[in-house]
Amino acid sequence: MSISLNPYLIFDGNTKEAVHFYEKALGGKVIGIMTFGDMPADPNHPLTDDMKDRVMHAHLKVGDSDLMFSDTFPGMPYQPGDTVQIAIHPREEARAREIFAALEDGGQVVMSLQKTDWSPLYGIIKDKFGVTFQVNVPMEQPH
Repeated sequence: MSISLNPYLIFDGNTKEAVHFYEKALGGKVIGIMTFGDMPADPNHPLTDDMKDRVMHAHLKVGDSDLMFSDTFPGMPYQPGDTVQIAIHPREEARAREIFAALEDGGQVVMSLQKTDWSPLYGIIKDKFGVTFQVNVPMEQPH
């Protein structure tokens, strides 16, 4: 049986900004962004202009992986934090440094990029949206 999993990140009204930030930082491609306003109107639940502009679902392709996003529906609770972390495994150290530096823009280094027992280059960064990334260059596998 095959199964696929992907991180789904929830924001509070700034999903569009986050999607485009990650598109640039991770070298991804936006597959689609759908707002609540793109859905057929429901006369029993009219949307304000602010609600219509919030993202219901966004999809970013990064390499062979998928990142998905949405905004909370206005009035729903939102608690930023470390409940989801994203592990990124670039094969080249130079690419790892580029990604780390891009995510550091407006963010905070939790653990600087460094050699570890399991990786020639590993670090943890919390970006400006409060999302924590682990950047991990895989060890060379013996052939």
